[in-house]
Amino acid sequence: MFKKLKQTIAEATAEGASATAATPSDITPKGSQTTGLYWIIAGISIVFLLYQLYMGLVRPLPPFIAGPIHLCLALIITILSKPLAAKTKMKWTWTIDLLMVACITFIGFYFITNLDRLTYRIMMVDKMLPVDLFCSLALLVIIMEMVRRTLGMNLFIFILLFIAYAFLGQYLTGPFRYSGMTWQQFAEMLTLSTDGIFGSPLSTSVNSLFYFLLFGAFFATCGGGEVLIDCGMKLSDKTAGGPAKAAVVSSGLMGMISGSAVANVTTTGVLTIPLMKRAGYTPEQAGAVESVASTGGQIMPPIMGVGAFIMAEMIGISYANIALSATIPAVAYYVSVFLLVHFIAKKKKLKNEDKAAVKYECTPIIPRLYRLLPIIVVVTMVFTGLSLTTSALAGTALSIIVSMFSKQTRMTFSKLIDALIDGIKQAAAIAIPTGACGIMIGIVVRSGAANKLSKIIAAVGGSNVAVALVIAMIGCLLLGMALPTVAAYLIANILFCPSIMALGVPSLPANMFIFYFGVIAQITPPVCLASFTAAGIAGANSWKTGWTAFGYALVAFLVPYVFVFQPAILLQGTITEILFTSAIVAVGTIFLSASMAGYIFTSIDSKIIRILLGICAVFIIIPESITDVIGVIGGFIIITFCYLKSRKEKSASTTA
Repeated sequence: MFKKLKQTIAEATAEGASATAATPSDITPKGSQTTGLYWIIAGISIVFLLYQLYMGLVRPLPPFIAGPIHLCLALIITILSKPLAAKTKMKWTWTIDLLMVACITFIGFYFITNLDRLTYRIMMVDKMLPVDLFCSLALLVIIMEMVRRTLGMNLFIFILLFIAYAFLGQYLTGPFRYSGMTWQQFAEMLTLSTDGIFGSPLSTSVNSLFYFLLFGAFFATCGGGEVLIDCGMKLSDKTAGGPAKAAVVSSGLMGMISGSAVANVTTTGVLTIPLMKRAGYTPEQAGAVESVASTGGQIMPPIMGVGAFIMAEMIGISYANIALSATIPAVAYYVSVFLLVHFIAKKKKLKNEDKAAVKYECTPIIPRLYRLLPIIVVVTMVFTGLSLTTSALAGTALSIIVSMFSKQTRMTFSKLIDALIDGIKQAAAIAIPTGACGIMIGIVVRSGAANKLSKIIAAVGGSNVAVALVIAMIGCLLLGMALPTVAAYLIANILFCPSIMALGVPSLPANMFIFYFGVIAQITPPVCLASFTAAGIAGANSWKTGWTAFGYALVAFLVPYVFVFQPAILLQGTITEILFTSAIVAVGTIFLSASMAGYIFTSIDSKIIRILLGICAVFIIIPESITDVIGVIGGFIIITFCYLKSRKEKSASTTA
């Protein structure tokens, strides 16, 4: 199990199965050629590590060195890990890959040798040299090819559409028409400005994401991820619906270090889904529970996946503040799912009487709890104000030390190199989409498309914030269905955040709103990768699993609106406001879970009552005083009715 876990966590930060870089096992020596490739990747990984350590521990480098070299190393690692020959089975395709590696090497040399000129040149005034144009367009072509290989065609086509708009926008009619770009202007925007490839998203990858992804790989190697899963599995082992609750807890704990819905499903789902099915849950229910619980990992503090790091960079506040702000909504999300599976278990009368059928076997957990020390130290350091880089590097070093306490996890030279390659590949898998999204962001900024979209939203909804939020929600869900979470958030940030903020919504609630909907798109039909992955493991109907998961995650569709109208839920307000808003959301969450499960105190057989209870829950969660009063009164009437009904049923069974 540990070996499988190690390999899976190595894939966790890539957005979906197709986005994941190859693990070391893909290139483990089987012949001389493969052995050589393994050690070439290992050597480049060591260079990448030393480069990042120099920036993190010695001194930072200028932007026109830091970002380009980081991206060039990431591209080389990805080309070698995902060679064309692996899919085409034609050895001559290595020529193409080697040509790209040579081109990337030249591009890196170009940025190093032209640093002073690039730093002090004036945008739109100084002329583009032929070498500038060549390097910009060559880098564009190579990035696009790596996007195709690692992230699939969705993001590739999406970027192509933006590039087409950059050149054809001048021929459009209507609000999205603009003056257009020349090839020189386009190339200058791509690589010689802070709006393109080397913008804020890639700088986040350089300055913080790399170190945390490296920490995640070493933390997995020291056995920490395995302990988190085992803790989650054992915490609810003997309660009603225990396997489903274990899926919720273990996926939430795993989400702290992975942040990828699909990777969470494949890590914990292979354990929890069979147990849930044996305990009495239908395959669709088991798949839905696992996908919903795994998706929540991206919104679960203290480490919310890479999206939250990028959010911190985009809005200019500390990551610790974002993690704290996300605490109450994340707790509400997981409480709703936990209650839901509990109510379903009660309704189905699943009492885990057959312990042999659903028992989860693992080695004793308490003797292994010391393996969680690295993540505890990292979280403590982050929340005490130390830099993300320092915290992650300290956690990585501590993971290596902790691994030495057990023969099973002890870091041999081979394991050390494997862990390093895992971490470097994860970093490369994030550097590429962040750089690629810079292409789209640069085009949006230069064309003014975001302002044009804001005007359209304002024209449709006037000054109505709710209408603007609904439009943004639909846009974020569509982006999240087609793109990895990181890419979806970055594009939504540029397209929708200005519109929402123009109506008076503060930056943090606006960004958290679009981030949430980008995440839960993973369980929103018709394209719901997390649900489809879980359905495959469960042997369930994919479409039915997707819609079941959608229903189970309804709280996540309502809470983001609370962000905007009641920012106290993000800890933005007085203690009284925070407690009151949290209590209201808690009551609404209980009612909604009971409505979806059809149980509270007793089985709710009437669909009308279930619908009414669901409406009351929505009324409560909607941040309006009058709807709160209506929802609370109506909900407690239904709850009281169910309680009295359960008393009668118990009395009747006792008499009988």
